[in-house]
Amino acid sequence: MIMRHYLTISNLLSISRIFLIIPIGYCLIADFPYHRLWTVGIILIAIATDFLDGYLARKLHQVTDIGKIIDPLADKIAIGGYAILLAWIGELPVWYLVIILLRDILIFSGGLYIRHKKRIIPQSNMLGKIAVNLIAFVLLLATIRIDALEKLLTYTMWLSIAVMIYSVWIYSKRLFIGRNIDIVK
Repeated sequence: MIMRHYLTISNLLSISRIFLIIPIGYCLIADFPYHRLWTVGIILIAIATDFLDGYLARKLHQVTDIGKIIDPLADKIAIGGYAILLAWIGELPVWYLVIILLRDILIFSGGLYIRHKKRIIPQSNMLGKIAVNLIAFVLLLATIRIDALEKLLTYTMWLSIAVMIYSVWIYSKRLFIGRNIDIVK
């Protein structure tokens, strides 16, 4: 009975994002016609689950503490896993991968600290969601790899770094000052 409370549609959508990294990785690395197009299609499905899980949780009144953990963790695992794959095949600079992973480790560690010290589970704020979406867009552009989009890829990469740095700053203020600061709502 208790388990059903956690097996909400929203939480299952979040968890599916983690498992989608398997077909995404396969399509990226495999050599078959239109493998990059298939990769992009599955990435778009993963992005759709990210939008749907939060929407459905609120709409169906199924916001759970476990969902507050699973959703951002699924984002971090899916984005980090795919970024590692792209860096491994040379489609993403390793320094950019390091920035993504450091940000995620810092925010995840801060969330664990808040959970332990204050007995609350901090929710992602809008700025964090914007950062994740910008990173996802960078990864999508790196997957497509069309020369005409190189400038857009570079611009989006630097914009995502600026937003990542700002979001870590906001999360740090929330952690050390103790106020629930959401600059962007």
